[in-house]
Amino acid sequence: MTTASSKANKHTAVAHQNKKAIARRNLRVGLTFTAPALIVLAIFVFYPAIKTFITSLTTDRINRSGKFVGFQNYIDLFQSADFWTDVKNTVVYAILYAPIVVIVALAFALLLNRKDLKFVGFFRTCMFLPFVISLTVAAIAWQFILSPSLGLVPYWLDQLFGIESLNLLGTRETAMATIVFITVWKNFGYFMVIFLAGLQGISAELYEAASLDGASAWQKFRYITLPALRPTFNYVVIFGLIGSFQVFDQVFILTSGGPARATETIVYRIYTEAFGNGKLGYASALSYVLLIMTLIVGLIQLYTNAKHEREEIA
Repeated sequence: MTTASSKANKHTAVAHQNKKAIARRNLRVGLTFTAPALIVLAIFVFYPAIKTFITSLTTDRINRSGKFVGFQNYIDLFQSADFWTDVKNTVVYAILYAPIVVIVALAFALLLNRKDLKFVGFFRTCMFLPFVISLTVAAIAWQFILSPSLGLVPYWLDQLFGIESLNLLGTRETAMATIVFITVWKNFGYFMVIFLAGLQGISAELYEAASLDGASAWQKFRYITLPALRPTFNYVVIFGLIGSFQVFDQVFILTSGGPARATETIVYRIYTEAFGNGKLGYASALSYVLLIMTLIVGLIQLYTNAKHEREEIA
């Protein structure tokens, strides 16, 4: 009895040691494979993020070191009227851009997903092509197209409707809407492809069964297409909102934040404070405020999506 018990204990101890050895080996293998990615993240993500936060607590300038001032940059930031103007412009841009790009991308995806459409590959390529073009190149092209003196759009508006010297980018009332239009034109093809992938993953049998039950096209869209595309919608909305908070290139090229700060966003303000005024500490504080805003929007979106999923399961 004692011998059998001792043998069982010995086997248990050996098995336990083997499990530990396998776990250590798996850990070493995992660290070996993930080490390059972790090193890249540490150098290009974690270190810059920590350094930026430390800089935001100082009065560092681009040409000299400053002194530690704690959260004074953040206090000055929230007391600045220009900062709240930038926040308003960024939020307005996000509210305009995100829904429009989602609707336009979904509309073209539905259109180009039809089986009876000829030359569908050609049309899909044409819709996706603007996304391939560099945003800088596209912005410069649109700057010429919308130029009051040389542009095609003002010329045809003058010829057809008698509107002379229309300056869409130089007017407060139209500048932001024009930038939103250009960005939607530039990016909707990317989201369209994502929606197309989601649409092609929906079983055709669902639509056939709905047709047999006498469902209309709108009912199929509402009760089959939209629920099936919810994960795709989540991805598109989150990335659309995050991208809208990071708008810079088109503002820098087309309007330089004007006219009269009408298109000045937070990212553009970060650029001007850091490289125009040389105030690295202040610009770093702006960067962290933008980071917090983006995180809040992303967390709200994730919470909303998780809530809807729980309700569907229940």
